[in-house]
Amino acid sequence: MKKFDKERVLLAVAGPVIALAVAFVLSAIVLIASGKNPVEPFALMFEQAGFSDIQVLIVNQASMYYIAALAVAIGFRMNLFNIGVDGQYQLAAMMTAIVGAHANLPAVLQVPLLLLTAVCTGAFWSGIAGVLKVTRGVSEVVATIMLNAIATSVIGYLWLPDVFGVKIGNNNTTGEMHDSGLIPGLDMGAAGEVYGLVFLAVLLGIGYWVVLNRTRFGFDLRASGASESAAAASGVNPKRMVLTAMLISGGLAGLAGLPILLGDTHTYSLNFPTGIGFLGIGIALLGRNSPVGIAFAALLWAWLDKASPELDFHGYDKEIAVIMQGLIVLSVVVSYEAVREWGLRRQQRRVGAELAAGHVLGATDNSTKEVAGR
Repeated sequence: MKKFDKERVLLAVAGPVIALAVAFVLSAIVLIASGKNPVEPFALMFEQAGFSDIQVLIVNQASMYYIAALAVAIGFRMNLFNIGVDGQYQLAAMMTAIVGAHANLPAVLQVPLLLLTAVCTGAFWSGIAGVLKVTRGVSEVVATIMLNAIATSVIGYLWLPDVFGVKIGNNNTTGEMHDSGLIPGLDMGAAGEVYGLVFLAVLLGIGYWVVLNRTRFGFDLRASGASESAAAASGVNPKRMVLTAMLISGGLAGLAGLPILLGDTHTYSLNFPTGIGFLGIGIALLGRNSPVGIAFAALLWAWLDKASPELDFHGYDKEIAVIMQGLIVLSVVVSYEAVREWGLRRQQRRVGAELAAGHVLGATDNSTKEVAGR
C-alpha cells in the first residue's frame, strides 16, 4: 500500500477510535462520580452481546438505524444537514401502514406498493425543504425542523377515528395490515426472527457506495458538496443537485421504519419507535458517511440499546447507555476536528519537504550544467 493510502486509512480510522475511547473514559468518570463501579456495566453489556436472542434484537434494530443514517449521509455528502429524517420516516411509516391496511393486492404487487409508498412519502416531505432552499434560500435545517413538528401534527390528525385511526384500548393505531404486505424474516429458532428487510438495508448500503463512487451522479454530488461554485463551473446545476439530494435523502428516510413495520408490528401505533432519525445523525457522523463505517456504528448503537436493560438487574441505571451515546456524538465532533487538523499539518509538512527537495535537486542540476558548460 502506498504511503498516501496508509495515511488516508489512518486518518479515517483515527477519528472513530479516538471518539469511542474518549466516550468510554468519560462514561467511566460519570460512573465513578456517582459511586459506581466504572468497569462492571460495560462487562455486563459485553456479556449480553453473546446471547443469540440479543444478537437478533441488535441486528434488527441496527437495520433501521443503518437506513436512517444512510439518509443523513446522503445529505452530508452534499453539505446538507437533513435534520428532518425523524419526521420523514415516521410519516412514511404511517402512510405505509394505512395503505397496507386498506389495500389488499397479491403479495407480488402489495409489497412493491408499500415500499413505493414509503419512498414517495419520505421524498415528498424532504422535497418541501429542498424546494424552499433552492427557490427561497431557506436553510434546510430550519425547514426540516419545522417539518418535523408539522409531521407530528399530521400524524395526530390521521389517527383520528373518523380519518384513518383505529382505537385499540388506549392505543391509537392505523389498523392491522393485510398479510400480503408482510415480509417474512429469517427464523433463528428460540433466538427469534431477523427482519426480512435487514437484507434491504444491506442492498441499500451497497447501492449507496456504488452510486457515490462509481457513477457520474455520485461524482457531481460529492463535487457540489465540496465546492458549489467549482461544480457549477464544470457544468453541474447546483440547485438541481440540492433538490435531488434532498429527495433521495427523504426517500431513504421513508424506508427506515419498514423493517419493524412489515416484520413485527404490522401497524403504526403510539408504541412505534421514535427518534431513529436523530440517532441516524450521530451514527452517520461516527461512520464518517462510509457504508461500512455506518454499519459498525449502527451495530454499536443497537448494542447499547439492547444490552443496557440488563443493567437494571445489577443496580445500575440503563441510562448509562444514553449517556454514552451522547458522549460519543460530542467526542466524534471534537476528535474529527482534531484529526483533520493533524492531517492538514502532516500534508503541509510533506508538501514543504517535497518543495525543498525539488529546490535542492534543481540547484544540483544547474551546478552540473555549469560544470559541463566549462
